[in-house]
Amino acid sequence: MIDVIAFDADDTLWHNETLFTSTQERFGELLARYDQGDWTKQALFETEMQNLQFYGYGIKSFTLSMIETAIKLTGGRILASDVQEILDLAKEMLNAPVQLLDHVAEVIPELAASYRLMLITKGDLLDQETKLARSGLGATFRHVEIVAAKSVGVYRSLLAKHQIPPERFLMVGNSLRSDVLPVVALGARAVHIPYTTTWAHENLETHHQPSVDYVELEHIGFLPAMLESLGKQVPCQDRVGIEC
Repeated sequence: MIDVIAFDADDTLWHNETLFTSTQERFGELLARYDQGDWTKQALFETEMQNLQFYGYGIKSFTLSMIETAIKLTGGRILASDVQEILDLAKEMLNAPVQLLDHVAEVIPELAASYRLMLITKGDLLDQETKLARSGLGATFRHVEIVAAKSVGVYRSLLAKHQIPPERFLMVGNSLRSDVLPVVALGARAVHIPYTTTWAHENLETHHQPSVDYVELEHIGFLPAMLESLGKQVPCQDRVGIEC
C-alpha cells in the first residue's frame, strides 16, 4: 500500500528545538544587561513571524531576528560586542553535534531496506545538508528535498516531481501544521510523532479530530509495526503505542 515514506528532519530524526530554546534563554540573559524583562521571548517571536517572508526558516533567520529584536528593545543602545555575542551563539548552534532521537538509528536503515525513503525538511539549505551529512543517515534516503515552507502546494509539487501517487505516500513528522495536515489534504497518509517541545509557530489549537485521518505514535520505534499492520488491516485501537 505504501511505496514511499518521507520524513521530516528537525525534531523528527534529530533534536533541534531544544537548541533554539537554550539559545533563546541565553539571548534573554544577554538583554537583561539592558534592563529588559520577561517580554524578550515574546518580542523575539513576533520579530521571527514578521521576518519569515524575508528570511524563511532556520538558524540564520533566527539570528537576524535576534539582532533586530536586540536593537529594538535596547533602543539602538546594544554594544557591538553584544551583537558579536549573538553571532557567536548562532555559530555554536550551527556547529552543535547532531543528536538522533531514540530508535532513529535502527528504524531508518531498517525501513530503507523495504521502502523508498525521502527527506522533506524546511530551513536553510547549507545547514540542513550539513546536519544530514553529520547524522550518518544520508545514504538511507533516495531523495532529499529542502524547501522554503511546507504546504499543500509544495507537497503536491514534490509528489508530481517524483511521480508518487498520493495513496502510496506516507509522511512522518512532529508538526501537525507542516507534516500532517497538508499531506492528508492531498489524500496521502501521515504519521504524527510529537516532540517534547514545539515551536509556537507550529502549534495548533486543535489536536486530533476524527475528520482528519492520521496516526499518532509515541515514538518512531513503533513505525515499523504500524506499517506492517497496514497490510494486515489490524484495527487501529489494537496497535500498541498508537493513538487513533
